[in-house]
Amino acid sequence: MARDILRKVFSFPVALGSIVVLWVCMGASYSVWDADIWWHLRNAGYLFTHLKFPATDMYSFTAAGHPWLNHEWLAEVPYYLAWRAGGVRGLYALFLSLLIVIHLAIFYWASEQSRNLKAAFLVGCSSVFLTKVSFGPRTILFGYIFIILLLLILSRYRATGKAPLWVLPPLFCLWINTHGSWLLGLFLLGVYIVTGLVAGSWGRIDAVRWTPQQLRRLLLAAGASVAALFVNPFTYRLVYYPFDLIFRQKLNIQYVDEWASVDFSDARGKVVLVLLAVILLGALLSPRHWRLEEVALGAFALYAGLIHIRFLFLAAILLAPILAKLLDFIPPYRPEIDKPPLNAVVCATILLIVVSRFPTRADLDTAVAQRYPANALNYVKAHALEGNFFNRYMWGGYMILFHPELKTFIDGRTDIFEYTGVLKDYLDAELMKGSLQILDKYRIHYVLTSPELPMSYLLSNTPGWKMVFRDQVTMIFERSSTCPEGLRGSLPARSSVQISPR
Repeated sequence: MARDILRKVFSFPVALGSIVVLWVCMGASYSVWDADIWWHLRNAGYLFTHLKFPATDMYSFTAAGHPWLNHEWLAEVPYYLAWRAGGVRGLYALFLSLLIVIHLAIFYWASEQSRNLKAAFLVGCSSVFLTKVSFGPRTILFGYIFIILLLLILSRYRATGKAPLWVLPPLFCLWINTHGSWLLGLFLLGVYIVTGLVAGSWGRIDAVRWTPQQLRRLLLAAGASVAALFVNPFTYRLVYYPFDLIFRQKLNIQYVDEWASVDFSDARGKVVLVLLAVILLGALLSPRHWRLEEVALGAFALYAGLIHIRFLFLAAILLAPILAKLLDFIPPYRPEIDKPPLNAVVCATILLIVVSRFPTRADLDTAVAQRYPANALNYVKAHALEGNFFNRYMWGGYMILFHPELKTFIDGRTDIFEYTGVLKDYLDAELMKGSLQILDKYRIHYVLTSPELPMSYLLSNTPGWKMVFRDQVTMIFERSSTCPEGLRGSLPARSSVQISPR
């Protein structure tokens, strides 16, 4: 009995899974600099303190009092609890655990679909090259866990006609309160429904129609899932929010880096290019037949990942079974020749490496200080600098958490700043389109910028501005001349903005 348990605990699949864990940990390497995590922590702290959600902007001086909806409130809670328990190490431990769960789930998902453990292992490891785009303490990681769970349920239902569809409504109820990627989940659910409405074969693509009973159960689960979306503190406004992002937040999608398309000249782009080549060659050379839903999901994965690098993570999930099936020439796993003692040594060695590599608080604090203006803000506090500050977009969240008395010009809540026109002004200022006029418009007294940015060169060579602080991360410029006439009163009134339900 004990021997059988040991054989299962230290089996070859477990050893491969431990290698996937090591690969993820190596890729994570001190990734604690997601710019939004800091204001997420401040939001959760406000919720725990006041037992309510912030309804208007409290963090900036440019959009102060403007209506705002905290659409990821539930995902903020575990990060906040981890932060309270262990500081920056707690954040690191939580997001690393989420990444490990996701990549082990990708490994399992690919193995279940391909029935080739070794091929699934290779896919699980290589997926890190694509998923690394979202490595960090990000709320969307919960969304990816929900996506994999949804795919596991739907694929089992597609293959056997039996699966716990009752899980879907509570899943979507959690999902909408956690992250806006629930809309992707509904799309994937729709793909499975629609591809099961036809039957036939087209070359190497096969489609099987749902039975009336299967379709009825699936549609009932889908309808209940849509209804469950409205079980949230903001009702229809939260359901509308992803559509608001798609149709209204044009500057967000146009200028924020993660919404950019794949650049085939960088390292990530080259990995994507190799991936495309593998898929195309596999499709041409493999005699395998593909199910219609596999083709649809694969096509969507490639489209989404190529258009927005943010969705390369999603592509890694959706393409995992397809890539594993293309590698079916790899000899399958044979349990009868398993070697538990060797597997145990592998697992123990990897555990020691992971524990020994876990960063100290000092390591993580150093990593954060290399990305954020910690020293500069300490200077601001020590010298009691007062007035309106122009700050980099990526630093706003850090200011919100660690220096709440200093109101931001802009931060990662891109939606509210696009609605008010502040995002456009910020982009124009950073792109040297009337930068000085914009600083005057908002009565900026101090500018926090990076030494390598054009703004630092401009202000270094502009009369009326002087540098008062500099380190490797930040430069602080102070307006040394009196504020131009007519700019000494209150901030210019914001243009009228019609806020649609979010």
